[in-house]
Amino acid sequence: MSTANRREFLGAALGAPALHAAASRRQPNVILILTDDQGYGDLSCHGNPVIRTPQLDRLHGESVRFANFHSDPLCSPTRAALLTGRYSARTGVWATIFSRNIPRADEVTMAEVFAANGYRTGIFGKWHLGDNAPYRPQDRGFHEALIHGGGGVGQAPDYWGNSYFDDTYFRNGKPEKCKGYCTDVWFDNAMRFIEQHRSRPFFVYLPTNAPHSPFLVDPKYAKPYLDSGLTPAMANFYGMIANIDENVGRLRAKLRELNLERDTILVFMTDNGTAGGLAPPKVQAKFRGFPAGMREAKASAYEGGHRVPCFIYWPGGGIQGGRDVSRLACHFDLLPTFMSLCGLERKQGPPLDGASLAGLLLNKGDIGDRTLIVQTQQRETPQPWTRSAVMTQQWRLVNGKELYDIQADPGQTTDIASQHPDVAARLRGAYEKWWGQVSARFSEDVELVLGDARENPAHLSSMDWHADQIPPWNQEQIKKEVVANGYWTVRVARAGRYEIALRERPHEAPAPLRARRARLKIGAVDETQAVPQGAPAAVFTVKLAAGSARMETWLSEHPDGNVRGAYYADVRFLG
Repeated sequence: MSTANRREFLGAALGAPALHAAASRRQPNVILILTDDQGYGDLSCHGNPVIRTPQLDRLHGESVRFANFHSDPLCSPTRAALLTGRYSARTGVWATIFSRNIPRADEVTMAEVFAANGYRTGIFGKWHLGDNAPYRPQDRGFHEALIHGGGGVGQAPDYWGNSYFDDTYFRNGKPEKCKGYCTDVWFDNAMRFIEQHRSRPFFVYLPTNAPHSPFLVDPKYAKPYLDSGLTPAMANFYGMIANIDENVGRLRAKLRELNLERDTILVFMTDNGTAGGLAPPKVQAKFRGFPAGMREAKASAYEGGHRVPCFIYWPGGGIQGGRDVSRLACHFDLLPTFMSLCGLERKQGPPLDGASLAGLLLNKGDIGDRTLIVQTQQRETPQPWTRSAVMTQQWRLVNGKELYDIQADPGQTTDIASQHPDVAARLRGAYEKWWGQVSARFSEDVELVLGDARENPAHLSSMDWHADQIPPWNQEQIKKEVVANGYWTVRVARAGRYEIALRERPHEAPAPLRARRARLKIGAVDETQAVPQGAPAAVFTVKLAAGSARMETWLSEHPDGNVRGAYYADVRFLG
C-alpha cells in the first residue's frame, strides 16, 4: 500500500485525529499486554474494594474501555483467537494440552501480519501455542521471542526447575538464564526491544504468565493483603497483580521518556476469568473476592469465565478520554481493529471472524448487533454444547439449555428459556450452524515435526500426548512419576537415520531411568531394549521414512511394577 493510499485508507477508517497522526509521522506502534487468569473483578477500577492497582486504574481512566468484551474461558483458546482473528476452535485449538493448543500450520498470526507490513515484532512472556518448530513464536512472525515453555512456568515443556525467580527462558529457541522475577523480566526485555526499535514501527506482545498459578511473588507484594486478612493464596495472587501494575507504570514511563506515548496504541486485557480472585467455598476467608456481579470464574461458560477487561489508549489517534463502549466485542476483533488503525494489509490466510472496532473506538461508527460464541473444552475430542455460550447484546444461551437476559440479569441467576422459546431456538440454530463450520477439521491432528532444520533435535514432552485422560502436564506430576501414557502425532520431515532418546527427566536435568526396559514404536519401527543401570535415557537409532506417524513409548520393569510412557523424548536427525 502506497503512503498516499494508506493515508486515504486511514482517513476513511479513522477520521481526522488518526489521519493527522499517521500522516505526520508513521504507522502507530502497538503494545498488547495480556495477563493470565486475572478476572474482570481483579482491578480496583472495576470496584474491587481490596486490591490496589493504581497504574491500571490510571490507564483505565485515560482509555476507551470495552465493558462487554469477551475471551475464551481458557488460556490457549484465547491466544489462538486473539492472534489469528478467528474462532479458536476453527484454528484447531480448544484445550491447553493434548496438542490441541497448537493452531494449524495454515493459520496466519497477528505477528505475521505486522511483520509483512514492515513492523518489528517481539513477544515476551507466555506463548502456549506450541513448543516445537514450526509452531513456536519465532516461526510464526516474531522477530524476537523470549518465552517460557508450555502454559506456565514449571509446566512439562518449561526449562526444568524454573520457579518464577532467576529462571531460564527461551530466547528464539535457545535457553538463556535470566535474573529477576518473571514479570519483571518480560517487561525489562520488552522495554529494551522498544528502545532498540523506536525509530520504526513495532508490535510488542506482552503476555505475562502472572497471575497464573502457582501463586509465587516477592512477599513484599503479598504482605499488604495478608495483613488485610486474605488467605495466603489470594494474597499472593493479588500480589502478583500488584507487581504487574507496577510494571505497567514502568512501561508507560519508558514510552514517555522515549517520546513514543502519543504514537503507540497501548492495549491491556486479560485472557479469561479469574483463577485466584475468589475464595473456594469451603475455605474460611474474611474476604471472598470480587466477582464484579458475574457468575463463576475461569473455565466456565457463564459470564465470569470469559468477560474480561479491555482498555485501549492511543492519544495520537484520538483514542483516549475515559469512555466505556457497551457493544458486544471479543478477542478476535483485535486483529482486524489493528489492521484498520495501522493501515495493515493481510494478503494471505483464511477468512477472519473478527470485526474492526475502530469506529467504536473513535465514536464514529457502530457494528450493530452480533451473535458470538465462546466454547472451550479440556478434552481430546470436543463435544457440541459443552461449556458453550451463545451471546448477543441482550441474550446468553449457556450450554444449549439455559437462557439469560444479560441486561436485566447480569449475574445470570434466572434461567428464562421456557419463557422465550423462540429466542432459545434462534440461538441454538446459530450455534448449530457455527458448530458445523468449525468442527469440519476436528479430526485433523497437528503434527509435531521431526527432522526440521529449525529444531534439531526436537524436544517433545508428555503435555502434547494424545490420551484418553489428562496427560502429565507439569513438572510436579513428573517428579511424582505419575502412571500415564499417550502418543505423539508426528511428521517426519526428512527420511533418514534418527536418534531418539526416551527420558523421565528432560535433557537439561538428566536423572537415571528407574525403568529397566524401554520400547519405541514409530511408523514401521517397533523396538525394545534393556536400559543400562544408571542411564539417563534409552537411546534408539532408527531409520524413518518421511511422512506422518504415531510415536508411542513404554518404560517398564519399574520398581513399582507400573508401565509408563516416556515423559520426554529428544529426536535428532542424523542424516
